[in-house]
Amino acid sequence: MNKFYPAAIFFIFSCCFSAFGQKNIELPQLKIKKTNEAIQLDGVMNEDVWQKADVAKDFWQNFPMDTSLAIAQSEVRMTYDDQFIYIFAKCYSTSEAGDHYYVTPSLRRDFRGAGNDMITFNFDTFQGQTNAFSFGLNPYGVQREGLIANGGSLQEDFDLSWDNKWYSAAQIFDEYWTAEVAIPFKTLRFKERSTEWLMNFYRLDSHTNERAVWSHIPRNFRLYSLAHSGKLLWDEPLKKPGANISLIPYIAGGIHRKHQEGTPTEKNLNVGGDAKIAVTSSLNLDLTINPDFSQVEVDEQVTNLDRFEIFFPEKRQFFLENADLFANFGMENARPFFSRRIGVAIDSTTGQNVQNPIRFGARLSGSINRNWRVGLMNMQTGEDETINLPSLNYTVGAVQRRMFKRSNLSFIAINKQSLTDTLTDDFTLQSGMYNRLFGIDYNMASADNSWNGKFYYHRSVDPENPANTYAHGANLIYSTLRWDISWLHQMIGENFNAEVGFVPRTGFNRVMPSVAYRFFPKSKRLVSHGPGMEYQYWWNQALGMTDSNLRFFYEFIFSNTSELTASYLNDYVYLFAPFAPSRKGIPFLTGEDFRMNSIDITYLSDRRKNFFYDLNTIQGQYYDGILNYFKGTFSYRAQPYGLFSLDMTYSRIKLDDPYTSGNLFLIGPRLDLTFTKSVFFTTFIQYNSQFDNINVNSRFQWRFKPVSDLFIVYTDNYVYDIYDRVNNFDVKNRALVVKLTYWLNI
Repeated sequence: MNKFYPAAIFFIFSCCFSAFGQKNIELPQLKIKKTNEAIQLDGVMNEDVWQKADVAKDFWQNFPMDTSLAIAQSEVRMTYDDQFIYIFAKCYSTSEAGDHYYVTPSLRRDFRGAGNDMITFNFDTFQGQTNAFSFGLNPYGVQREGLIANGGSLQEDFDLSWDNKWYSAAQIFDEYWTAEVAIPFKTLRFKERSTEWLMNFYRLDSHTNERAVWSHIPRNFRLYSLAHSGKLLWDEPLKKPGANISLIPYIAGGIHRKHQEGTPTEKNLNVGGDAKIAVTSSLNLDLTINPDFSQVEVDEQVTNLDRFEIFFPEKRQFFLENADLFANFGMENARPFFSRRIGVAIDSTTGQNVQNPIRFGARLSGSINRNWRVGLMNMQTGEDETINLPSLNYTVGAVQRRMFKRSNLSFIAINKQSLTDTLTDDFTLQSGMYNRLFGIDYNMASADNSWNGKFYYHRSVDPENPANTYAHGANLIYSTLRWDISWLHQMIGENFNAEVGFVPRTGFNRVMPSVAYRFFPKSKRLVSHGPGMEYQYWWNQALGMTDSNLRFFYEFIFSNTSELTASYLNDYVYLFAPFAPSRKGIPFLTGEDFRMNSIDITYLSDRRKNFFYDLNTIQGQYYDGILNYFKGTFSYRAQPYGLFSLDMTYSRIKLDDPYTSGNLFLIGPRLDLTFTKSVFFTTFIQYNSQFDNINVNSRFQWRFKPVSDLFIVYTDNYVYDIYDRVNNFDVKNRALVVKLTYWLNI
């Protein structure tokens, strides 16, 4: 029980901080009134209702300063009828050069990044300050929509992969640009008869390089932080938006051939689809039959210099809405549930993720009321003899209870089980092939967002019922304008087995304190700079210390959106298994240990320029040798119709004899053309020397109606070994897929 004491003490400590600071903060308010006037989405404020509507104005700066009103001001008006929420935004420009100063990466939806011109509307419909819907538009009328989770504290809390129906128009004028938006009530989830929502608007202006918000957010927090939202006051209680059922059928056909295996060309025709059924105005049922995710863009490959698996985010639409209900348990290296374990496997010959067929699935998720959220998922996958994978059933249940103002207590249960006897192929619930997990998480956030933290305890269950199947940990983060201070600890048992999760390592204890400080000079070019330190220490009872990482860094943030970070690293590694850093030749043996020193420098250039780039280099000791690591991403924007980028990674590993040195290359040119706001073409090539593989992926997309698409996807994989060129450019596999989806509201 001793191992539980630190976490229990931390749990009590964090609860105290949850209650502390729950002070009342005066929030800006906007009243919204119902209209019977027909509104034409054209970006022109010519309807009478806009002249009478209340105005949200006096936006505050968030960057580069947060103590004054914005230079480039904005005004937002809102109204509604029985079907839509309408928004009209007027974004003033400080430039006389017109649209020359309006920056957009392309005409592709779901744009992201510093330096873009945009305005974004966030709606926290349950006022929990934890989850919100986000809708954004730029001066060219390009849309983006996303979901905000966990209060918007981290970058990964804002997910732009979510898609849904809404409508908009934009116009550019001499002194300002406008955005006019209509969001169906059926697109949102909210409590029936509610009279208040929380919301915020934020604006990015490329000319002033200013980030501005309606409800003031301190600059040490992200623009989508939900702790600082204003209020939307409805003139009458909201009604349920009527029957809300969406059918999303698809038909897909293609050809595929595995040339290396010498098999004949295979043809396939698939039919399936999804359904979204609003059980209530806040609780949604998602159904899927024979889903096909061939149109989902393949993962960007990376050079893996670590001993453990790399995390890739979920991109499939079916799993995205209310995803945080299932995915927010644990920590980044100990997630009990990871949806990519369902219906995705790895092709060991190419390193690419491949589909494992999902036969059917159902997912009920959403809010019961302001205090309770629930999620229940059941998925059935098919067998895949080529990778020796049986048919499996996945069941996940999650419940979340709001506590204090912005904190919550969550429970999860996961069951992965084969429902077929491996000998007779008969259906059975007594199969010995199962993996189960139960967990509890307490997520803490203070009212002003200066304190954030988490406590969790999970336990896995397997047929063998081994000991030490626990995983628990805690972290606490304190953030102010000048200080970022955090503490984290974890304890993972050696037999903790989260087969439906992401846990690349077990059998360790870990602590990680960190501290950073920021200076704010009186400079037009430099916004802030400051030092920081973090220390990670791993150990277990048998061996004592097994790993450590000490990092000192200094960070510079410039007013033109560029950033520079320089770090000194001191690492210690003990090997639990043989490991060959170059992935070739004689490996280092179990039990060997290494102390390494290195320098890490990262620079991000001005995103407002047509040509921009990211650079990173690591130079120093690497096991018993030397590592020279260079990574660069170079991008050129032919605004607004396309973006060409080139990812390059070079790792030169020099080891002493008899170990094998190596040069690892990863090269990925990418062309992204957006002919219109509904016709896109993307082609990219990835060469990864770790897998001796060249991958080609071309994807054409025509969005002929909102959330209804035609996809044509071509993929190729070739052999390429820079050290053995006899069989280079031999085809491994090749595929062509055509898929048509249609979103139908009933």
